[in-house]
Amino acid sequence: MKIGCLRLVCSFAVAATALTAEAVAQAGGIGVDREAMWPAPTAEDWARPCLIPWQRTFEDAVAVAQETGKPLLLCVNMDGEIASEHYAGIRYRQPDIAALYEPYVTVIASVYRHTPRDHDEDGRRILCPRFGSVTCGEHIAIEPKLYDRFMEGRRIAPRHIMVELDGKETYDVFYAWDTDSVFDTIRQGIANRPTSPAPVIRGDRTLADRVASRDNADQTAVEKAYFSGDANVRRTLLEAAAQQGDQASVDLLRLGIFGLDTEMNQLARQTLAQANSDHAMELISDALRVPMEAKERDDLIGALDRIGEQTPKARTLAVVHRGLATESQSVNVGGWSSALANVDPAAAAIDQYAMENLLQDQNQVLEAEDPEALIELAEAFLSQGFDARFFDDETATDEGFARLLFLDAQKTAEESRRLGGDSWRTHTVLALASYYLGEHEKTLAHAEKAVNQMPEGDPSWNTMAVLELFAKLRCQEISKAVQAKREWPGSWLTDVNAACSVLARHPHGTDAQIAWHYDILKWLGAGGQASRALQHGLQRFPESMGLHERLRGSVLRRKGVLGLESVYEKMLAKGDASPRLVWFAGYASVVAAEFHRRRGNEAQAQAAYDRAIDLYEKAIEHFPDERPAADHTIAMALGGQARILLEQEKYQEAVDRLLSSFQRSPTSAATLDGLNLSSVDTAKMVLARVREAEDLELSGRLEQALQSLDAELLKLPAYEFEVRDDAATN
Repeated sequence: MKIGCLRLVCSFAVAATALTAEAVAQAGGIGVDREAMWPAPTAEDWARPCLIPWQRTFEDAVAVAQETGKPLLLCVNMDGEIASEHYAGIRYRQPDIAALYEPYVTVIASVYRHTPRDHDEDGRRILCPRFGSVTCGEHIAIEPKLYDRFMEGRRIAPRHIMVELDGKETYDVFYAWDTDSVFDTIRQGIANRPTSPAPVIRGDRTLADRVASRDNADQTAVEKAYFSGDANVRRTLLEAAAQQGDQASVDLLRLGIFGLDTEMNQLARQTLAQANSDHAMELISDALRVPMEAKERDDLIGALDRIGEQTPKARTLAVVHRGLATESQSVNVGGWSSALANVDPAAAAIDQYAMENLLQDQNQVLEAEDPEALIELAEAFLSQGFDARFFDDETATDEGFARLLFLDAQKTAEESRRLGGDSWRTHTVLALASYYLGEHEKTLAHAEKAVNQMPEGDPSWNTMAVLELFAKLRCQEISKAVQAKREWPGSWLTDVNAACSVLARHPHGTDAQIAWHYDILKWLGAGGQASRALQHGLQRFPESMGLHERLRGSVLRRKGVLGLESVYEKMLAKGDASPRLVWFAGYASVVAAEFHRRRGNEAQAQAAYDRAIDLYEKAIEHFPDERPAADHTIAMALGGQARILLEQEKYQEAVDRLLSSFQRSPTSAATLDGLNLSSVDTAKMVLARVREAEDLELSGRLEQALQSLDAELLKLPAYEFEVRDDAATN
C-alpha cells in the first residue's frame, strides 16, 4: 500500500450504512447477519480494561507525537452503533490489538457521556468506563476538533485516521466490512513509514520532572503520587507545577485546589492565576466558587481576562464573575424579597370583571382625560391583547386582533403620558406593547424606566411581565455581544440575575422563568448561582417537569449517579410530597440505571430499573389517564434489563424481558434509550445468539414477537443509513 490517503468504504457509520432494511431482512423479515458479523460485547468483555492509552487532549497528543516521533491515530466511536460497540467492548480490550496500536499516539473521540461528571469532590479524575484512560469530557471535547480538521464534513464511526507529524493524513478507514481490513491498514501504516522513531525512556525521570510532561501516563503517575503522598510530596509537585507557569497541568492544580490542605489550596490557586491557556478557564471558574481573599479572587479573574484576549469564552467568564459579585442598580432583590414575603397570591390575581367593565366604559374614560383612568384602560387593552395572542383559542391564530389591542394600549398609554401620567405603569404598558408590536428600538428604554421606578413588592401581573421583558432584553444584549465577541458590562448580567431572582418570588412568576434563569447562568458558566436558583425554584414549583429535568443534570454533575436516586428518596419521604413526584423519581431511577450500565454495574442497573418500574406502576394508580406514557417508560426499562441479560448471556431471561417490553408498549420497541440502543436492537442480537446455539424454542418465540411488531419498527435506525460512496478511494 502506498503512503497516501486510503478510504476503505464499507458498511457501518455514525450517520450511515449502505445496508437497507430489505438487504438484511431474512428469516421471515428478521435479519441477524450484521449481529453475527459484529457480536455485541458480553458483561465479561466490558469488565476487562480498555488497553489503548489515549491522550487527554488533541494538543497533548500532538506534543507527545512531536516528542516521540510517533504518528497520530485518531479513533472515532459511537454508542449503540453495532461495529463501534464491538470495537469499544471487545477489540480495544484485547492485548494483541493494543500492541497493534502501540506504535501510534492514540486519540479517542466520542460525543457520548458515560459517567455524569469528570471529577469527584476531591478533584480526582473520573475515567470513562468505556475508554478507560480519559474522562468523558475529554473524549467529547476532542470530537469537534477532529471533525473540523480531518472528517471532511462527515461524522462517521467507527473510524481510524492516521496523521503524520506534519499534519497530513496517511489513511482514513471507515465503512470497513470487517475488522481485519482495518487492522491490516493500521499495521501497514507503521510498516510503510520511511523512518522508525527512537524510543523515549521515561523510567529514569523523577516525579517532579514528569510534571512538565504532556503524556497521559506521566500525568496520571504525578496525580496518583500527589493524592497518596504526604504534605512534602504535594508541595514539591505543586512547586514543580509553579515552575511551569502557564503550562502547569490543570489536573494537578485541581487536586491542590479541591484538597483539604489550605496551604496547598493557596499554592495551587497562585499557580492557576498564571495561566494563559484556555484549558485552565473551567478550573478557574470552578475555583472562584469558594470563598477566598479579594486579591486571590482578583488574580484569578485577571487570568480569565488574559486568556480572554485569545478566547472569548474566558472573557465572558471574567465578566460573569464580576457581574454576579455586585448588586443591581435597577432591581433591589432584598427589598423585593421582603416586600413579597407576605403577599397573598389570591390578592394579586387580575380582576377580570373590573377590567371588562373598564373596557365597556372606555369611551367615557377617554373623554374624561384622566391620566390615572387612562393608564388603567391601557393596562386592560394590554391584558386583552396578551390573552388574544397566547391563550384565546378563537383568536390565537388571528395576529391582527391582538395587534389592534396592543396598538390601543400603546395609544392610550401615550395619551396618559401626555396628560402628565408619566409613571412606571405608563412605561410598563409602553414597553410591553412596543415589544409585541415589534418596535424593539423603543422597548428597552421603556422597560428600564419601568423597572427603575416601580415600587418594590408590587404584586401585579404587569410588574412580573416587565421584569421578565427587562431580563430577556438584557440577555439578548449579552448574547449578541458574546456571539460578536465584543466586550459587555457585567452590570447587564447583574440586572438579569436580579430580575429573575424577583420573578422567582413574584406571585405571577412561573417555573419557565426559573428554568430560563438557570439555563442562562449555566450557559455563562455560573454553575453555583444556577444551582441555587434551581433549588429555590423547586421549592415553589415541586411538580415542574422542566425544573426536574435540570435537577437531574445538576445532581449528576455534583454528586454522581449514586446521589441521584437518594435525592428523590428524600423528597418522597416528606409528608407533603405530591403524588406527581413518583413520575420524576421513576425517571431518575431510569437515568441511574443507564449510568450503572455504562459503568458495567449490572446488579445496580437491574435494581434501579426494578425501582423505576415500581414507581411507574404507582404513578398509574394515581394517574390512570396517563398510563400510555408510563407504559412507554416501563417498556424501555424492560428493554434495558434485557440488554443486561444479553451481555450476561442469560438468553432465556432476556427473551422474557423483551416479550414483556413488546407487550407493554409495542410502539416503544424501536425507541433509543440513553445508551443509543432499542429493544429491537437487543432482540436482533439475542436472536443471533440463540440461533447460533440452535435453541429453536427461544428463537421461535422471539421471531414471532418481532414479526408481530409494525414493520417500520424493524428497520435500522436513522443513523445507520447513507448512500455509500464507493468512489471515495484514491
